[in-house]
Amino acid sequence: MPRRRIYDQEKHAQFVTFSCYRRRRMLDCEPLRETLLGIFAEKLAQYDGICSGYVVMPDHVHAIVWFDQAGELSRFMKSWKQTSSQKLKKQLRGVAPHYASTIPMVDPFWQPKYYPFNLYSFKKAEEKLDYMHMNPVTAGLVERAIDWKSSSARHYLLGEPSVVPLEWIF
Repeated sequence: MPRRRIYDQEKHAQFVTFSCYRRRRMLDCEPLRETLLGIFAEKLAQYDGICSGYVVMPDHVHAIVWFDQAGELSRFMKSWKQTSSQKLKKQLRGVAPHYASTIPMVDPFWQPKYYPFNLYSFKKAEEKLDYMHMNPVTAGLVERAIDWKSSSARHYLLGEPSVVPLEWIF
């Protein structure tokens, strides 16, 4: 089977998606989503990354990120997922002990891979940002994008500050 390739040498922004293991709703609790976003902000600073948008859903995450250094996406994603996996597994046992008890301790928090999509134009970046912000609405979690707190929609539509520093790079 051929290896999956990550095209991260062009220094394009990347629309990344990754999921909870077996698409479990591990991020149903807002405190877990807040923890994940805090770690995201720390890792962006550590890797000199820029975020242009994000949404954390109950079973997956989308983000638009950019790094000045080519090839940095893989290192960043590995670090973000490893650090968050450890903290979130522990936190899940505290905020949702019954749910956590149904999950084998040896199971990972995240699916092993992530899926990047090169954003090579302003139009494509706007399309992905709108898609992300509408994700909670489409999933029936809220009626309006601004009602989902674990998203950059409130920043863009209401001017509210975000836990994750945001910068539109296009």
